[in-house]
Amino acid sequence: MITLLSNSDSVVIVLHEIYGINQHIHTVCEYYNMSGFDVICPDLLNINQSFDYTLEEEAYKYFIRNVGFDLASQQVKNIMEQVRPKYKQVFILGFSIGATIAWLCSDSDIKCEGIVGYYGSRIRDYLYITPKCKTLLIFPSREKSFKVNDLISDFDKKTNVSVHMIYGNHGFSDPFSKNYYAKSFQDGERLVSNFLKQNK
Repeated sequence: MITLLSNSDSVVIVLHEIYGINQHIHTVCEYYNMSGFDVICPDLLNINQSFDYTLEEEAYKYFIRNVGFDLASQQVKNIMEQVRPKYKQVFILGFSIGATIAWLCSDSDIKCEGIVGYYGSRIRDYLYITPKCKTLLIFPSREKSFKVNDLISDFDKKTNVSVHMIYGNHGFSDPFSKNYYAKSFQDGERLVSNFLKQNK
């Protein structure tokens, strides 16, 4: 787990991808801490190490077999419950499976000011959820397993949800990924920054 405290009245709970807490997630946590937030990043894999990007299939199988979305979302809800009395604002920021887990927490009765999800492709399995908090979803223009435009249209009638498609592939905002695309990374950062400011 990463815990970065700076006596802020706002906390961001960062949720990693299938790879675990890797260099990208460390960078994200440091960025938001430097931006004035306390940061908590649970190790949802509970293995104290991360998978290399070349082990994508192995990492995904490990997550599904040993963790799963239900257990992971319950872990995050427990953290939300623990930190809620300490902060004026609680935000969740997730990447890939972390985005789907954040989505699963969006209808929690535990008050949350906002949820941000980058390329949460499995959200398409949980479209019955209606978020109780402001939710920003960011998708790449290209995904291997589904048509992004089709998924985005499924959010048209949902309240509290803002959906954006940004040019690139899954992982465009990760400087350590082969799919990193600097302009799309910057576009995403602007969306998230404005979202956090508007919901503080």
